[in-house]
Amino acid sequence: MFSTFSQISLSAVLAAFAVYSVFGALWFTLLFKKQYAISLGKEGALPEKPAPIFIFGPMVCSFFITVTSAMLMQALSIETYGKAFEFGAIVGLGYLVANTINIAINPNMPRPIYYGILVGAYHLVGILLVCGILVAMK
Repeated sequence: MFSTFSQISLSAVLAAFAVYSVFGALWFTLLFKKQYAISLGKEGALPEKPAPIFIFGPMVCSFFITVTSAMLMQALSIETYGKAFEFGAIVGLGYLVANTINIAINPNMPRPIYYGILVGAYHLVGILLVCGILVAMK
């Protein structure tokens, strides 16, 4: 399985990662800023400058998600948009959305389902974008 790493396109991975990261920035700061604050129980609070971990941590995770998806798509010989989006939907719903909701269900999260759906939807759309880019640039 690790031999597939040498077969993936680095430029495709970097492009997909960049789109995933920029999409995340837009999702949480422009498109759904208010909803994200509500999901965290911070509606009406003054915006604070995020610590670097809250910017770079998600980017590192997105990079690993992108590389892993590229490796799996290579190992599974996924070469069409249809198969890529099928793969993205399975990974998105089965791992990313489910895990996001699972992590959100804890006593420290004021609106766990709301948060899980909002952030899970970001990851679902994000992984579909990643899969499309990986196939397009293969």
